[in-house]
Amino acid sequence: MSSIINSMYNLRQMEDLARMETALHRVHPLAKLLTTIAYLVVVVSFDRYEVTALLPLVFYPVLVLVLADIPAWPIIKKVLLVQPLIIGIGILNPWFDHQVIEVGGMLLSKGWLTFISILLKGSLTVAAAFLLIATTGMDGVARALRMLRAPRLFVLQLLLTYRYISVLMEEVARTLRAYSLRSPKGNGIQRPAWGPLVGQLILRTFDRAERVYQAMCLRGFTGEYRTGRQRGLDLSDTAYTAVWVVFFILARVYNIPVLIGLLLTGGLR
Repeated sequence: MSSIINSMYNLRQMEDLARMETALHRVHPLAKLLTTIAYLVVVVSFDRYEVTALLPLVFYPVLVLVLADIPAWPIIKKVLLVQPLIIGIGILNPWFDHQVIEVGGMLLSKGWLTFISILLKGSLTVAAAFLLIATTGMDGVARALRMLRAPRLFVLQLLLTYRYISVLMEEVARTLRAYSLRSPKGNGIQRPAWGPLVGQLILRTFDRAERVYQAMCLRGFTGEYRTGRQRGLDLSDTAYTAVWVVFFILARVYNIPVLIGLLLTGGLR
């Protein structure tokens, strides 16, 4: 029960963060979406053995956190929730890739470099996605997608799934609360009650979905999820995207940490 309530709180927390009034929140959703897409493309385009070259890209989520005045811990917690999946994807690389490379006078398996690269790429991309929602909101992301001519059905499905997953969680919480009140001495859900509970949940979900759809139709829903009038891109929005894209390209073309190291040691003379 507590885990469901925590999940509902986390979903609503992202929307609360998106309603803040900062300079970054006022940037056009399309500019932030394009910047995030460019960031994701650059991050995943690095070679599987690249680690140090990825480090300058940490600057993007950190600066977004600062400019948007978003507390870091909620975003970190969400990234940590995805870490087991990322670790599961790359943990076997050290056993399959036995090539050895010398790093700082030490011999290191390239498989471990691949694992660290996957871990870093996964963490950066997940953080960027969460920061986009936390600074834009799902409605803003949907508006930006429609401006990019994304299919209407895809955008509608994305919005409804995100918005009404909390409704499903509320139904699950009510069902579990009713069960616990009727069996106060029970330790969890007894096995004979699993089937009836799932059946009741499905029926309640269908009923709730029908009522939600009827409410939407009464408010003029015709298949297009309208979120209100949106202003166009201005010079500051274009500059925001352009500056970040230039930085991403520079970080992709040049290994900035190596250049800084050569500069400090006089290797660029």
